[in-house]
Amino acid sequence: MGKKLHLVSLGCTKNLIDSEVMLGRLKAYDITQEPDEADVIIVNTCGFIDAAKEESIQTILNLHDARKKDSLLVMSGCLSERYKEDLQKELKEVDIFTGVGDYDKIDELIERRENRFSPRTYLIKDADRVITGSNYHAYIKLSEGCNQQCAFCAIPHFKGKLQSRPLDDIVHEVEKLAAQGFYDFSFISQDSSSYLRDFDQKDGLIQLIDAIEKIEGVKSARILYLYPSTLSDDVLHRIINSKIFHNYFDMPIQHISDRMLKIMRRGSGQEVIKHQLEIMRNAPDSFVRTSVIAGHPGETDADFEELCDFLEAYDFDRINVFAYSDEEGTKAETMEEEKIPDEVIDARIAVLQEIIDRKTQQSLHKELGKEIDVVVQGPSSEHEFFLGAKKLAWAEDIDGEILINENDMDTEPKIGHTYKAKVTQVAGDKLVATLTGES
Repeated sequence: MGKKLHLVSLGCTKNLIDSEVMLGRLKAYDITQEPDEADVIIVNTCGFIDAAKEESIQTILNLHDARKKDSLLVMSGCLSERYKEDLQKELKEVDIFTGVGDYDKIDELIERRENRFSPRTYLIKDADRVITGSNYHAYIKLSEGCNQQCAFCAIPHFKGKLQSRPLDDIVHEVEKLAAQGFYDFSFISQDSSSYLRDFDQKDGLIQLIDAIEKIEGVKSARILYLYPSTLSDDVLHRIINSKIFHNYFDMPIQHISDRMLKIMRRGSGQEVIKHQLEIMRNAPDSFVRTSVIAGHPGETDADFEELCDFLEAYDFDRINVFAYSDEEGTKAETMEEEKIPDEVIDARIAVLQEIIDRKTQQSLHKELGKEIDVVVQGPSSEHEFFLGAKKLAWAEDIDGEILINENDMDTEPKIGHTYKAKVTQVAGDKLVATLTGES
């Protein structure tokens, strides 16, 4: 009987890609969902904000309690990288520590029972990834690190400066996956609109789009995490004119008050942001997602009201909100601006959540009566009698689920295939639709 592996990937989709690289290096292991059966347990941690750190540590402790004798518990990823000295002293439950630069050597580290932290984040070339959770969609990493200086963000401190992947590497990876039957791709990084700027190329995303459109088998794509100060109108219009890339715009604005944008060191004021959002919203069939931070040091009641007014006025499809928390090594941690009490932050989050819920409902109701392209993903989260699907343009996992309750076709739908569907109703935070034909 072969050795068994249990892997937990926490945090963002960039972490998921790194976990898939590790799975590719550990194909000799059988995957198990039961930690008490595993010979090796890996937790790929997130160290972005307090809640993520706590989740990572608690996951490690829970898996240690559940694991069998003589198994190996491995801690990798951002939290391990960020606090490597402290964690190696304090977390005696862990057998092997590694950070963010050695995912493609995980098999060697396990074999040698060796801790390793490479001096910087390396972009792994030609990795043999094992794509998880989908037979049609894959995330593609554009770069690592970030050159932005946002006051609240610690990522540049432990991920380093921007390192863009050469375009040829990305094209090669997408070609390999497309040959395996994957046709839907999400391109991600910390700051996607800065792609190739470290190679002195201003609009690398235009080169990316041009190259991806030529790859046989790619039907659908989107770019996540655009950044206002490095995003050009030319890139936006190239997305809008693409036959492959959806008019899907994911741009975290974090705030809209000019005063707060300056305190946050975001690099762009509201005039630029509003201009970009207008282009996005006016694009045909566009979908606009953003995120904001509540309670950043210095945020006054007036700043918060300005943010609320803007979110109410603009036609966002999805909004995420994060509560500010101090992060070691960031500018915001030591700012002279007044820190906002937790109870005030919680109250502001509650107000924003009401706005978010309304905007989501407005976005869902815009789909009523439309015939849209959907991907069937399997049994729904609601009931076994429904199929679960997503709108093809939507990002994987984050934009919602469509419940398929009827099928007007003569054939049974297949998981991972695209179909036309008529949206018939909104049920809570989900759409309900009827399959009408092949897409």
